[in-house]
Amino acid sequence: MSIIGRRPRILRKNGSIRAMVTETSLHPSDFIYPIFVIDGSNQAEPVESMPEVYRYNQEDLYRKAEECLNLGIRALALFPCVNCDLKDSVGTEALRRESLIYRIITGLKERFPDLLLFADVALDPYTDHGHDGLLGEDGETVLNDPTVDVLCTMSVMMAQAGVDFVAPSDMMDGRIGAIRKALEESGHYDTGILSYTAKFASAFYGPFREAVGSKQGQDQICKASYQLNPANRRESLIEMQLDQSEGSDILMVKPAGPYLDIIRDLRERTDLPLAAYQVSGEYAQIYAAAQKGWLDLSRTRRESLLSIKRAGADLILSYFAISFCKEENFS
Repeated sequence: MSIIGRRPRILRKNGSIRAMVTETSLHPSDFIYPIFVIDGSNQAEPVESMPEVYRYNQEDLYRKAEECLNLGIRALALFPCVNCDLKDSVGTEALRRESLIYRIITGLKERFPDLLLFADVALDPYTDHGHDGLLGEDGETVLNDPTVDVLCTMSVMMAQAGVDFVAPSDMMDGRIGAIRKALEESGHYDTGILSYTAKFASAFYGPFREAVGSKQGQDQICKASYQLNPANRRESLIEMQLDQSEGSDILMVKPAGPYLDIIRDLRERTDLPLAAYQVSGEYAQIYAAAQKGWLDLSRTRRESLLSIKRAGADLILSYFAISFCKEENFS
């Protein structure tokens, strides 16, 4: 019988050994829970393409926030679903001080001062065309610098409302430096920036666009002129260098699962905290396959989240955060 010099299976022999040598683990504090908010007092509205995900009014949102804190999830990412009647081509509602997102931020901070709030900074929830920025006279070209001016104003208003981090998701050039300058000039030195550094023009965003109402009857909105090309890796490194140099506090890759190589690329090149967004389409495909009986929901959910953490993400935005933390019973 030949002698085997190394037997790696020894470290897999039983559960106790496997637990002792586990390299990657998940904790509630790793998660930022993305949540959709609506105006009014109607019951929570289910998002059809995302089972167990809802749009919440303010009171229901408070209950959900309390549930997160009780589970050890310390942060929410807020996404408003704006009434269609309030949308126009330039996103006027985004700059109205009484708008939903500013009221939500203030209300949450007053009730839960220790809860960390991340607010999406982009125009797509507010525009009738669904793009993340202002359009030129041709009705197609997304204007970079005028859009950045609006994003700066939004960011300052969110800081005034009490948000902990603004999260520019628009992918306009130069917006991180401009937002940092605007925050500092307005005295908001402690407001952080989580930048959507590598946000790809992905097909996995469909359910999200339904949830925030940014489709406006269109099956597809092409954002390839400002979001990253899914075929390219090096582009994300350029964006990382720019966001880091312009003053971002946390960098993010979106989507997560299909872009684990990008997460690893950024992790190896930056010391900043790195987040990854397990987006609506990732959530929906896992859930749909589980409903068909093709996948085990619990095991697939856990494996998908572990893979994101293993690739190098410090923080994970995931619609699975609550159900995962409940099942793992970290308390």
